[in-house]
Amino acid sequence: MNNYMKLEIPALSENEPFARSAVAAFCVSLNPSMDELSDVKTAVSEAVTNCIVHAYSGGEGAIKIECEIEDDTLHIQISDTGKGIEDVAQAIEPFFSTRSDEERSGMGFTIMQTFMTSFCVTSEPGKGTSVRMSKRFGAGTAKSQGGLADAQ
Repeated sequence: MNNYMKLEIPALSENEPFARSAVAAFCVSLNPSMDELSDVKTAVSEAVTNCIVHAYSGGEGAIKIECEIEDDTLHIQISDTGKGIEDVAQAIEPFFSTRSDEERSGMGFTIMQTFMTSFCVTSEPGKGTSVRMSKRFGAGTAKSQGGLADAQ
């Protein structure tokens, strides 16, 4: 059996650091390098922030985070039941934002794609969005790059 976890949190900005820390703690058994851990934390932060800002527009809602470890890979799914995305292809384009009136760069999905090994967004207007991403950790390289196990 693969190791997994499920977490559901309210879509509140103060829960974003908790979400990123929870996923980071979950993947410690993969002995990530500090760079790999930072990549995962940043991608999770971007996905959770998207739920808060775009899916629920600062209103009430829940964010579901599911993680699974399979061999040397961490799989993450972050989903909401918010307003959904009309055009996913357009939404994942760099610099595209539906909230350009605010200080939003439109780079959230691009950052997730860049920092993770695989990335996929599915969405249905009025029903919500799901971001699935995976990070494959360097086999045998984490120790030489200062993995978490070395730091403890």
